[in-house]
Amino acid sequence: MSEIAGQTGPRGTATAVVHESYSFACMRCGHGWEQSYEIEHHTDADGHEFVRYVVGGQVVPSPLSRPACQNCDGHVVRIMRAGQVSSVRDAAERHRAPHAGPVEAPKPPAEAAGPAEGNAQHHWHLSDLLHPFQRKAS
Repeated sequence: MSEIAGQTGPRGTATAVVHESYSFACMRCGHGWEQSYEIEHHTDADGHEFVRYVVGGQVVPSPLSRPACQNCDGHVVRIMRAGQVSSVRDAAERHRAPHAGPVEAPKPPAEAAGPAEGNAQHHWHLSDLLHPFQRKAS
């Protein structure tokens, strides 16, 4: 079937109208959106079938042929089933941490002098961390 976009006029000649929705995600900028379409099936004077994608009463190009990002006009766009973008946005809203004000770092406890080392800090080495896992020679 071929598509005829950009036409206006009476669309009452459609043999069938299907409503479909898609989710889109731009792989270039990360923008996501959803769109619903009325897909009108028509037959021309020669008996050839064609479809029109309609959004808000306007005939638009098929989103499946060469989708373009609404944000950056990129053409590397992933098309998914309806509801994918809104479900991710809803999940992000539920898990979003509240904005916090300035945070004060806790003050270190009073330094206690250790035996013979005083207040020197211990620098860890890989061998220190692996020591518990080393096997003793028998």
